[in-house]
Amino acid sequence: MRALAVVLLSFASLLVAPATASAALPACQHFYTGPIPDRPVSGGYGNGTTAPPYDVRGRLPAPGGINGGLGADGKVTFTFNRVVGAKAYRAFRNGQALQWISDWGQPTLQVTDASPCDGAHYQVYAMTAEDTAASSIGQISTSYRLDSSNRLAAYRMPAGTTLNYRVSAYNDVAQTALGYNAGTGICAVDARIIPWGTRLYVPGYGHCYAADIGSWIKDDIVDVWFPPGSDADNWGIQRLTLTIE
Repeated sequence: MRALAVVLLSFASLLVAPATASAALPACQHFYTGPIPDRPVSGGYGNGTTAPPYDVRGRLPAPGGINGGLGADGKVTFTFNRVVGAKAYRAFRNGQALQWISDWGQPTLQVTDASPCDGAHYQVYAMTAEDTAASSIGQISTSYRLDSSNRLAAYRMPAGTTLNYRVSAYNDVAQTALGYNAGTGICAVDARIIPWGTRLYVPGYGHCYAADIGSWIKDDIVDVWFPPGSDADNWGIQRLTLTIE
């Protein structure tokens, strides 16, 4: 598989650049610790179609009321509000599962990260059932990161930001690491850098929605999804200027 935070007091508190977390925290490591082969640019081309924006409407809304931060115990703890219709929730740090929380009707729910790292992205979604079926998974929340006061604050990459990245391709038919079914318009990212739910425009491909990760998707690589067939191979590895939407 390629697979919150104080209540904001004002719009100005929304982070649009990496927050400065506690210097005592270790750097966030990529989840895959094995060797990653060099992946040089090899040219390639698209399949002549443009991927439309990935549609997440109809899924449960993302949890809100996110509030928390880094405590004296060295743990990041945060709470969030219950989502009507949810049976369970999953919390993630940098695209890695952090905690499962069952919904018993409690108005607020809590997540604890006992091993936080510098600049981590925390995200949560609600589920309509106590399972990880793609159909039960709600919308992923925005990312939350520790700010200079070690409180969690909402984070996004500003629209219009450009990234000069290598773009590879895959065609696995399975659930993504986030839990949605892989499909056109889905892409895998290094979730330490680009949080899930980020929308990007990829020249020659179209729109992509960050909802997956991958062992070799590290640093300046994004992996775009194609249907089974030769399109992923034909794409190759291209160096492109991506735009945050």
